Amino acid sequence: MTVETGTPATIVDTIQHEIPGIKVTKQGERRLRIDVARDSLPALLELLKGRLGFIHLSAISCVDWPETDEFELVYHVWSYERKTLASAHITIPRNPGRFVSVYDIHTPAGFYERDIHEMFGVVFVGAPNLRPFILTSWGGPPPMLKSFNTREYVNQTYEWVDYQPDWLKDVEAKGGGVEK
Repeated sequence: MTVETGTPATIVDTIQHEIPGIKVTKQGERRLRIDVARDSLPALLELLKGRLGFIHLSAISCVDWPETDEFELVYHVWSYERKTLASAHITIPRNPGRFVSVYDIHTPAGFYERDIHEMFGVVFVGAPNLRPFILTSWGGPPPMLKSFNTREYVNQTYEWVDYQPDWLKDVEAKGGGVEK
């Protein structure tokens, strides 16, 4: 593997030369924000990993933007050699909420894609496993959507029960407990 050396400015020049039409913003001494068209993301990740040494995918995060009817996906990659974090930002339409898996570029993407699928409903085409792993018996909509109303879901799904265990009765009898 050949890693091009240089300062963040050299990294920016390389990225902009190889993938035209992207916006790179230096956000600190060792942080780059890269806004890229969704179709160019796999090529950007390949370039960052293969030629620029950003070999560690540390996270993929998702933001729900109902005002624009989009999801923002952010791919955070780290270079140990440069001690620099690059965050690649893309947007995808909320409907249908589909994007290509980058598992073949960064294996840890499988975990992050599975989590985003479970919490936001985004489908990653080609992902090896999108089965639930936290909400295994969940029957509701993706809970991290801004449109998800927790109180409404709880009221429609569960019956309220007055919880009065014996230990709490004992505490209250001794003058403690929750004020009413």
